[in-house]
Amino acid sequence: MSDRLIFHVDVNSAFLSWEAVDRLSKGESLDLRTVPSCVGGDPNRRTSIVSTKSIPAKKYGIVTGEPVASALRKCPELLVVKPNFQLYKKMSHAFKSILNEYTPLMQSFSVDEVFMDMSGLQRLHPDPIKLAHEMKDRIRDELGFTVNVGIARNKLCAKMASDFEKPDKVHTLFPDEIEDKMWPLPVGELFGCGQATATKLIEMHIDTIGDLAKADEKILSRTFGEKSAQYLHNAANGIDDSPVVNEEREAKSYGVENTTEDDVTDFETVNHLLLAEADIVASRLRADEVKAFTITVIYRTSDMKRHSHGRKMENSTDITSEIYGMAVNLMKEAWKGEPLRLIGLSASDIDRDGFQQMSLFGEEEKEKQKNLDKALDQIRSKYGNDSVIRAGIGAFRSDRRK
Repeated sequence: MSDRLIFHVDVNSAFLSWEAVDRLSKGESLDLRTVPSCVGGDPNRRTSIVSTKSIPAKKYGIVTGEPVASALRKCPELLVVKPNFQLYKKMSHAFKSILNEYTPLMQSFSVDEVFMDMSGLQRLHPDPIKLAHEMKDRIRDELGFTVNVGIARNKLCAKMASDFEKPDKVHTLFPDEIEDKMWPLPVGELFGCGQATATKLIEMHIDTIGDLAKADEKILSRTFGEKSAQYLHNAANGIDDSPVVNEEREAKSYGVENTTEDDVTDFETVNHLLLAEADIVASRLRADEVKAFTITVIYRTSDMKRHSHGRKMENSTDITSEIYGMAVNLMKEAWKGEPLRLIGLSASDIDRDGFQQMSLFGEEEKEKQKNLDKALDQIRSKYGNDSVIRAGIGAFRSDRRK
């Protein structure tokens, strides 16, 4: 494995950068990346969260995933931009198309991240650092936004390297650099180490990645189990043999979750959230031309306990009203009225063939709902995701400007 060469390319503040580039191309003078700004939902809705923030916003202590209302309290002049997923899909395709020119073995890790297997290409590209700068600069010059490139012998170290100093940088993390570059970092910055795991490790006086690398794996197993302990120990030592897989993985589920700033205790608010989430999930299913059999609601109570309740339907669906109706019924069955801080919905058990068990009843109404969903998808595709918002099944609010 010593001759492997892996790149990890990560767009800097992706959604915000793409919004900035798009606006500048349309004649706006303000670059969102140079002022405190973020991509998030309507600040008047307590369920809206920060998806991406600018570097100036980060200086105010604003973090990804926090409520927009909270971010505005930290920085009242924060510019909040609503997301445009059609734009992000277009920008993602553009930068990945450039990278695909350099190697046939490329894995999309997310909409704004790519792993590239550059092994065996030394004759074409003898200097990997120079090549990484070429890729990075091409994306900046041709598309207008910046990326970080991490270079290593495996995916884990390449990912860690790309997260070093940002933006518009190239970093390496080869085996002889792990002790100096990775081990001094806080243990929570290790890829794959979540917040709950990091908290437990710190309680065990394992504060840095280096501490974890030197820890006794048997002791780790007592707290995390054998499999997780092995991963954590290997990762801290820079060990990872996972391959770069260039086939895009088919989605196994489609889901969305919303964290609330305040406790939710009334079913009316829950209904509004489930409707918005059903609309998002259903539109994603339709965009990928698939349907789902199983609908699951997820919620977290104020004591941080996470719950879920799902059911498989007789027929698969991509219709918003059907997904919403099932979600409401599931929530009524499962929720006992405890204060909620997170509400989510997922559609799984994906049907890619589209077979339907025909029914003698309700087909006319179902066809009406399909046509309605299709019309709303077309409006949003043309005027943006927020041009039409469901206020209820059959009731809508239009933000479209004539």
